[in-house]
Amino acid sequence: MFEGILQPTHLLVILIIALIFFGPGKLPELGSSIGKAIKDFKRAMSEPEKKSDESAKKIEDKKDNPQ
Repeated sequence: MFEGILQPTHLLVILIIALIFFGPGKLPELGSSIGKAIKDFKRAMSEPEKKSDESAKKIEDKKDNPQ
């Protein structure tokens, strides 16, 4: 059922090692910064799509309303 590299027991071991290495006080801050980094990365990846959609709309508007 849980085949692959990251099985639940592996994740538990990684969490325990991180807890020992960083300490309980630092883990929430670390998790928060990783979450922000992932959110910024996703936002940056979606921006080119929005820009290309806006460009396509401008081109279509120029075709529909030639001046």
